[in-house]
Amino acid sequence: MPIWFAYTLIALLVITSILLTLLILLHRGKGGGLSSMFGGGVSSSLAGSSVAEKNLDRYTVLVGIVWFACIVGLGLWLRLQLNSAGA
Repeated sequence: MPIWFAYTLIALLVITSILLTLLILLHRGKGGGLSSMFGGGVSSSLAGSSVAEKNLDRYTVLVGIVWFACIVGLGLWLRLQLNSAGA
C-alpha cells in the first residue's frame, strides 16, 4: 500500500482523537466519580435524556468507531509493510 494511505490514517486518527476527547468532556457526569467530587453530582436531572444528549451519545460512538478503524487500519498497514520489507 502507498505511504499516502498511512498519512491519511494518521491525520484522521489525530482529528478523531481530539474530537473524541472533546465529545467525552461534553457528557454530563452521572455521579459517583470525579465529576461528583467537583460538584457535578449536585445538579438534578430532568425526567429522561434530552435529544441533545442522545445525539451526543451517537456522535461519540460514531467517532469512537472511526478512531478504532484508524487504529486497526494502521496496524494492518504496518504489518503489510514489515512483511514486504522482510521478504
